[in-house]
Amino acid sequence: MIIEFSVGNFRSFRDIVTLSMVAAKLRAKNKALDENNVFAAPGAPPLLTSAAIYGANASGKSNLIAAIGFMRRFVIDSTKETRATGAIDVESFRLSTTTIGQPSHFEIVFVLDDKRYRYGFEVTSERVVEEWLFYVPSTREARLFERFEDEIKLGESFKEGRDLIEKTRPNALFLSVVAQFNGPIAKNVIDWFRGLGIISGLSDQGIMGYTMRRWSEGKATDKMRQFIQQLDLGIQDLSVEKGLASLEPIPEDMPDEFRKIIEPFREFFSREDVERLTVITEHPVFDQEGIRVRSEKFDLGQHESEGTQKLFAFSGPLFDTLEKGKVLFVDELDARLHPLLTREIVRLFNSRQTNPHHAQLIFTTQDTSLLDNRFLRRDQIWFSEKDRQGATHLYSLAEYKVRNDASFERDYIQGRYGAIPYLGDLRQIVEGA
Repeated sequence: MIIEFSVGNFRSFRDIVTLSMVAAKLRAKNKALDENNVFAAPGAPPLLTSAAIYGANASGKSNLIAAIGFMRRFVIDSTKETRATGAIDVESFRLSTTTIGQPSHFEIVFVLDDKRYRYGFEVTSERVVEEWLFYVPSTREARLFERFEDEIKLGESFKEGRDLIEKTRPNALFLSVVAQFNGPIAKNVIDWFRGLGIISGLSDQGIMGYTMRRWSEGKATDKMRQFIQQLDLGIQDLSVEKGLASLEPIPEDMPDEFRKIIEPFREFFSREDVERLTVITEHPVFDQEGIRVRSEKFDLGQHESEGTQKLFAFSGPLFDTLEKGKVLFVDELDARLHPLLTREIVRLFNSRQTNPHHAQLIFTTQDTSLLDNRFLRRDQIWFSEKDRQGATHLYSLAEYKVRNDASFERDYIQGRYGAIPYLGDLRQIVEGA
């Protein structure tokens, strides 16, 4: 589970910003939120089950998801994606002379095996400038290793890295190198990063194949079936059958950050496997008196709506996250979904009954109906906003003095919290045309 994530000098983030999943010392109007949306974790302060990030278009919301995606990808693949002199595909903030040539900053604090870890690094396109890993074995934080360029200092508990310092290239992470040589702590941390789910709500590429595989292997099939049946889609049953589906190519216009996130999911399925599987939905057929007489089968990809396709594709990562207590990041969660469906998905995480393993959902959205003091606590609501220099700032509603009975949605639309677009007078443009 995540405690906090920080990023700086990356894309639209000039300064270091931090998304915190630590529950603030506040009380919600709906007391049930304090019981269901907050949980206790060993080695951590009380944490939140979910966080929603709002902001105008181009405010930097998606860049936050891209930042965690870059960190995850680089941690897992830095030893194999780059050659000795290969460039690191990090993109720094480009609208300030002070950030040119400076390293990008990434740090995440998380809980693993009931211990708190803090891992981070700073990189340019040429090399890893700094890297660090700390943990809390009992009450105080202790160093596992610290790196400044080619100098690496090891803590007493990280002997697994002792003979690997000289094997670490300037453009590779020391953590990744140690994991490659089966260092137990490093491997556990790398596996934690592998467990992070990162999804674009605008595309089903990658996760569709993953969900089809889970379905064909019988993993959480009953829960996924019930999930689809209860969403008022007119589907009475569905199954995965052989013979029709094919692995569609990733669209050329898909942003690079999501293209790189999707590729690992596609590796779950070879082309041969996917070409033998397709999702079949069953709808009831009624006679003239309205009595159901039989079922009609449809191909999910050809006959169902894009929203229905998304819900099926999303069901795999959703239930995997809930069952294993993982963390799921979703960009544009509400895309192609009715607001009530979006609300029910978030509600699965904000419930002790449906989320007993304390999974976490972090998502960007434009769905203002979720801004409800009966549904989310103030510390679960975040905003991204760009300043006049094009830099994104990230802040929580908990930072505002807001009454418990305030209308979060109305106040947000009226601009009280910022993070909304300034449109000017569009009518004047049309009338003057």
